[in-house]
Amino acid sequence: MSERADVVRVETTIDDREGAEELARSVIENRLAACAQVGGPHRSLYRWEGEVRADEEWKVVIKTASDRLDDLVAHLVEIHPYDVPEVVALPVVGGNPGYLAWVRDETRGGGPA
Repeated sequence: MSERADVVRVETTIDDREGAEELARSVIENRLAACAQVGGPHRSLYRWEGEVRADEEWKVVIKTASDRLDDLVAHLVEIHPYDVPEVVALPVVGGNPGYLAWVRDETRGGGPA
């Protein structure tokens, strides 16, 4: 398997640090991701239900194998408290081959470690 485009970086946001850490821990425990970083707070501006809003949010950046992406997205949508959570994925097109292999290896298996 090539190191290119078989790993993705997924981002989501949530309204508090504790929730961000819970999301991160859940995807790791369920082997849907190899690792996740929590950062914030960030100021998010967006339109929702006809009005422009500005809220403090925390970002969770998740690395996973691309063949685990659909399961990861479904899991995040299920456990996320937002009605329509941001979940976006970007292909990883290069990097440290050893790290990318580790990401793929850590996401093998269907259940919690």
